[in-house]
Amino acid sequence: IEIDAASNTGVDDVRDLREKISFAPNEATYKVYIIDEVHMLSTAAFNALLKTLEEPPPHALFVLATTEPHKVPDTISSRCQQHDFRRVPLEAIVGKLRRICETEDVEADDDALELVARSATGSIRDAESLLDQLMSSGEAISAEHVRDVLGTPADAAVGDLVDALV
Repeated sequence: IEIDAASNTGVDDVRDLREKISFAPNEATYKVYIIDEVHMLSTAAFNALLKTLEEPPPHALFVLATTEPHKVPDTISSRCQQHDFRRVPLEAIVGKLRRICETEDVEADDDALELVARSATGSIRDAESLLDQLMSSGEAISAEHVRDVLGTPADAAVGDLVDALV
């Protein structure tokens, strides 16, 4: 269950969550609450959330996501495990794309997979989405094909432009 804390910043929103959290899930073992942009909660909302974080029901898990962890009160962060997410390295994305191509029996050259990985800027989801789009043509995936889809020039064209500017 995703909750956008940027839109639901008040104590009433957290009280509503506290009322609903006591109900066990119908099918799964756990209910996972993802509170996105948690740093946007008001002080009163954080105080209301504190009780739930201290004594959560056994079926409830919380993920408090934020780009600004320094804005989360110490009373909240001291009761949480902090995991800093980073972009996935280029080599790992290329490896994942290569495995997908092998599994799907799609021919793709290394330069093409590297271009896809670079355009994804560290996001596996974005890389897989672009690869899926490229695979839909039914033909082998080449660097030229990737550049056409992305609308980017070849490295040689960029080099020529830089030379001309110099």
